[in-house]
Amino acid sequence: MSTGHGATSTEYFERYGNLAMQRDDNGVLVVRMHSDGGPIIWNAQAHREFVDAFHDISRDRRNRAVVLTGTADEWMVRIDREGMSALGLPWVWNRVNLDGRKVLSNLLDIEVPMVCAVNGPARVHSELALLCDIVLCTPDTVFQDRHLEWGIVPGDGVHIVWPAVLGPSRGRHFLLTGHKLVAAEALRLGVVSEIHPREVLLDRAIELATTLAKLPALAARYSRVLFTQPYRRLLAEDAGYGLALEGLSAAALVQGGVP
Repeated sequence: MSTGHGATSTEYFERYGNLAMQRDDNGVLVVRMHSDGGPIIWNAQAHREFVDAFHDISRDRRNRAVVLTGTADEWMVRIDREGMSALGLPWVWNRVNLDGRKVLSNLLDIEVPMVCAVNGPARVHSELALLCDIVLCTPDTVFQDRHLEWGIVPGDGVHIVWPAVLGPSRGRHFLLTGHKLVAAEALRLGVVSEIHPREVLLDRAIELATTLAKLPALAARYSRVLFTQPYRRLLAEDAGYGLALEGLSAAALVQGGVP
């Protein structure tokens, strides 16, 4: 991974198995999602780690800007379907509900500018990318939501973020149909700001983050706070409700039967 400067580290950088972190001398923290060094596979461990990692990042005042990206040619596509059988249990979904709310609120609590480098298809938890301030992608990036394909309600935050970005009608269409939003369309609709080849994507994200990291600290921090405030309000109102409905649909799917 190119940073262009000497890197500094701190203890929490090594704490998480699904996140590799490195910070350069400008205070730009690059956070790369992965599973065993390859593209990330979303599972219960990753869910818990993201909650705590975002909290740690938000508390570290040495971070002046953050770049979030994936590994190889996927941003996030794969999910551990074997673990879904436990989602019919109330105490299991209680943890999913809690983590689902906290991962979003803790991401918004990162009060420095965030750049997302979407390095390939984003079919799982694409809302994490859209909650960054600047979103870049590769020409082969595809945004898609697969909740309804799997038979569960899209209530984990995508129901808030996508209609906010695309507009209510287009956002609902995106979620209900599983529409594949390709890079050129994402740029036209304002989902992403720039498209770059994969080999230069991360360097461009770091370049932007470096510029943002050099802004007056409070101006940069408070701009992030200002830009995220609408999402904080929406999440406070609807995140728990959406996750509860998603949990009911997951339980019905696991237990079977016709309503």
